[in-house]
Amino acid sequence: MTAIAILGLGEAGSAIARDLAAAGVAVRGYDPAARGDFATAAEAAGRADAVLSLNAAAVALEVAESVVSVLAADQLYADLNTATPGAKREVASVVARSGAEFADVALLGPVPGNGVRTPALASGSGAERFAQLLGPLGMPVTIVGTEPGDAAARKLVRSVFAKGLAAAVGEALGAAERLDCEEWLHAEIGRALEAADAAYLERLIDGSRRHATRRGEEMAAAVAMLEELGVEPRVAAAAEEWLRSLAQQSEVSS
Repeated sequence: MTAIAILGLGEAGSAIARDLAAAGVAVRGYDPAARGDFATAAEAAGRADAVLSLNAAAVALEVAESVVSVLAADQLYADLNTATPGAKREVASVVARSGAEFADVALLGPVPGNGVRTPALASGSGAERFAQLLGPLGMPVTIVGTEPGDAAARKLVRSVFAKGLAAAVGEALGAAERLDCEEWLHAEIGRALEAADAAYLERLIDGSRRHATRRGEEMAAAVAMLEELGVEPRVAAAAEEWLRSLAQQSEVSS
């Protein structure tokens, strides 16, 4: 029976642990803030085929340090925390002292409701082994590189778009509420998202470059309106600055 240690039994770790146990895996769970079968992280990790770290990024290095003394060359250590590429490389350097393989894993969706079925990117020396182990258990894993941090970088650059879009929507709807047209704007945004395709993406990219000056002026007006409404123009101001920069680059190149 495959044994997998789950270090961190918060919302994500618990969901994945439950699914792995249901699939017949011997789960060795540990969390300092939760009751478990093991007194320490090292005790949980010591006899596991693979160790999955699902903690806050702030303690990921500390967690790796706490188990490195019991890891062996035939084990896999996977860091599933959302962290910078540099932080992933630091964890990998700690794990390397044991000879164990290391996988930088980036989860690409909400784990609650998906559990082990959450799509993931993996990189590092142990990426292939992680895919071979978790893939048959239900996790869609895409290997994206050989270096620790490759998976983390892809997730974070994707987050710039996804979370930036959410921030833009929130700011726009906040202003629409003040203007008593929130329902209308909500429908407009919904229609735009439904119609979005690859061609639309290219129009956004190309149009912003070709019409940067005019669009920058439009966003300056939007910033002024938001300020009049008492809505802080965080996203709108950033968009104006970005468009102004594109316009200046265009002038220099021409």
